Amino acid sequence: MPSHASAAAHIQDLGAYVSASPSSFHAVHEAARRLDAAGFTALDELQPWDDPAEPTGKHYVIRDGALIAWRRPKGAGPTTGFNILGAHTDSPSFKLKPKPTTGKSGWLQAGVEVYGGPLLNSWLDRELQLAGRLVMLDGTQYLTATGPLLRFPQLAIHLDRAVNEGLVLDKQQHMNPVFGLGDPDGEDLLALLADRAEAENVDPAKIGGYDVVIADTQAPAVFGAKKEFFASGRLDNLSATHAGLEALIAHAQAPLPAGTPIAVLAAFDHEEIGSASRSGACGPVLEDVLVRISDGLGASASQRRQAFAASFCVSADAGHAVHPNYPERHDPANRPALNGGPLLKINANQRYATDAAGAALWARLCTDARIPYQEFVSNNVMPCGSTIGPLTATRLGIRTVDVGVPLLSMHSARELCGVEDPYRLARVTERFFRTAA
Repeated sequence: MPSHASAAAHIQDLGAYVSASPSSFHAVHEAARRLDAAGFTALDELQPWDDPAEPTGKHYVIRDGALIAWRRPKGAGPTTGFNILGAHTDSPSFKLKPKPTTGKSGWLQAGVEVYGGPLLNSWLDRELQLAGRLVMLDGTQYLTATGPLLRFPQLAIHLDRAVNEGLVLDKQQHMNPVFGLGDPDGEDLLALLADRAEAENVDPAKIGGYDVVIADTQAPAVFGAKKEFFASGRLDNLSATHAGLEALIAHAQAPLPAGTPIAVLAAFDHEEIGSASRSGACGPVLEDVLVRISDGLGASASQRRQAFAASFCVSADAGHAVHPNYPERHDPANRPALNGGPLLKINANQRYATDAAGAALWARLCTDARIPYQEFVSNNVMPCGSTIGPLTATRLGIRTVDVGVPLLSMHSARELCGVEDPYRLARVTERFFRTAA
């Protein structure tokens, strides 16, 4: 069993959050629900924001599939810095195309486009759902989730005798999930999505657009000889979004000493496809919110730059644990393990934003929280991925460090982490939110 009862409770709650979040839009909706229950107030970007004297100082704003939430301590002023936990709400998957109802040979199929970099074979022979948002012609938006509906059926070994010598999947030819039997000319997948929307009587003829992805429906599970493993879809990167959310809610209940920074959770969308969107880390969403908070505190342009200079961003995204069947793919000296603590992610070419100052802050936070951590660096012959960290640092000039939970099977339909590590990330994040960097 986990060595800490709180870790077991955290992992169960992470599973509940992932299950409630089959798309980025569901992820921010579920986060908003939890923030509402904790006394946070939603703000509308189209309206003036609160008076700085407003007593709670706990707010959030949603922009499409992104959410920015914050707690402003009493006594915050024009040059008060921001401590930001950056994460993302999207995961590698498949996105529904226009004219989505297709099929052949008596099968009904869904036309989908690959989103990000999923491990294609991991999506085969699973019960899958469609989930996302429907936008009506009048601009009204509804969440929708079908429950188990689709499957990418694999070709039987009798019809591909060499499959175990190398499976090759053509993204256009082979990645078309089935969802029923019949004539595609007489069926409408959008009607099914409308029928399973969050509101009743959604008219499919009035759907003007949609952002709908495929998600695995298998429930998250704790397993292993000592119940030390946790398997779930979308751990990259709902594990960090959930950790930041839980840390901010806990932070918002505690009294704060003078000089505490403004704690911010920035959960971006579209990280898996480069972050270049109005709700992604390359876009203006975080800067827009920080500027409006500063404006409410009476900051001049110069004072706002002082506040940014006093700020720090912890970019939290999943990283790689050493794979026991492929140990040669990892750095020979730095060997992250599941349940060894969250990762400090380092790359000489700034694919991660960690530098010496960020590493020192992370070491201090983990020491103060009594949480172990481990360094991750890539094998020199393995290309390194990236995160929102360098993007946020470049756009805003805010000091940034990259961290995350170690995984196996990253970008699989079902990823694997240790039970202890998401809890530890949340506890260090809670410490970070109240620490002047």
